[in-house]
Amino acid sequence: MVDHSDVQVHKIRAAVLRKKGGPLKIESLELEGPRDNEVLVRMVASGICHTDIDMMDYWDSAEIPVVLGHEGAGLVEQVGKQVNGVTLGDHVVLSYQSCGDCRQCRNGHPTDCERFYELNFDFARLDGSNAMHRSGVRGHFFGQSSFATYALATIRNLVKVPKGLSLEMLAPLGCGLQTGAGTVMNSLKVSRGSSIAIFGTGAVGLAAIMAARTWRPKRL
Repeated sequence: MVDHSDVQVHKIRAAVLRKKGGPLKIESLELEGPRDNEVLVRMVASGICHTDIDMMDYWDSAEIPVVLGHEGAGLVEQVGKQVNGVTLGDHVVLSYQSCGDCRQCRNGHPTDCERFYELNFDFARLDGSNAMHRSGVRGHFFGQSSFATYALATIRNLVKVPKGLSLEMLAPLGCGLQTGAGTVMNSLKVSRGSSIAIFGTGAVGLAAIMAARTWRPKRL
């Protein structure tokens, strides 16, 4: 780690997308941060979501290279001064980012955040800054870019988990598993005793099957 004018710079390794369709190539990069409202996480595992694959296939290679990954899990390495709720060494799972300030976020619906697209797909913080700019690469995908040895997150897109659980097993909870289970429990609101058909048994489909099997909604 190097310190230049109070800006911490971390030497990291990351899978960088430089060409439409890939491949991803492991490169040495520099990562600035964390800022006062951010957490630096040493990545242990990351799931691979179809959204990552889609971004590889449709990303415009004329744009600046990027680091993908949004199902990260790891250990808290450093905590910004304004962050409460996590400490050094905590095990965390990372998920999508939200602003925390808009009407939807204040009402407890961060998935409907009014700035969801900017925070998750613009490869930058809301102020337009990019912690990987020294390397000519963009990060902050889904507020994390977990295809790296280290990632930045905020308290809004990380969840502390028990240290006895496998981070490798928990990583897909950040997107795929909650998508499948959430569809059954929240979007479809599958009722007890009803039938359901699920097509495709990847992480999302299997999560939907598990949720349908174990979900016990209250009878109306």
